[in-house]
Amino acid sequence: MSIYLQLFLTFFKIGLFGFGGGYGMLSLIQNEVVERNGWISASEFTDIVAISQMTPGPIGINSATYIGYTATNSVLGSCIATFAVILPSFIIILTICHFFSKFKKNTDVQHIMQGLRPAVIGLIAAAALLLINEENFVDYLSWIFFAGAFLLNKYCKVHPILIIVFAGIAGFIVYGVF
Repeated sequence: MSIYLQLFLTFFKIGLFGFGGGYGMLSLIQNEVVERNGWISASEFTDIVAISQMTPGPIGINSATYIGYTATNSVLGSCIATFAVILPSFIIILTICHFFSKFKKNTDVQHIMQGLRPAVIGLIAAAALLLINEENFVDYLSWIFFAGAFLLNKYCKVHPILIIVFAGIAGFIVYGVF
């Protein structure tokens, strides 16, 4: 079997079973490319993870790109590994969209979606609350900035990019000068 086909099958499997995002994929990637196939060494894998963290984009996709290049010494290997790792997610989302478009007028589906909205908001809020502790608790001015940004977006319909710019300027004035 050619290295390109092995790369495709390996990274397709990683994309299919790599739950938990890029960081959740790292142990599966290491097991497949270092231990099982021996395409790179453990120290090369560590370097690839470090580089993948520093470059923009998801770490799982960046790792696939670098490993594909390192394993084949070609851009084609890089493209195949990257394509293979994102293909399962693309297929799953495409399938969901297909079925959702057929059933979006269904009242049961609408009720399910209405029930998911607060759950998603709750999960995002729970993640934010987990990050708040004594070491990184934000001062009262940050909460005022948050409330102002929320109100500007919700009631005044100010574009989010403008809110980010305003918050950056306000933060520079408040924290940068004083």
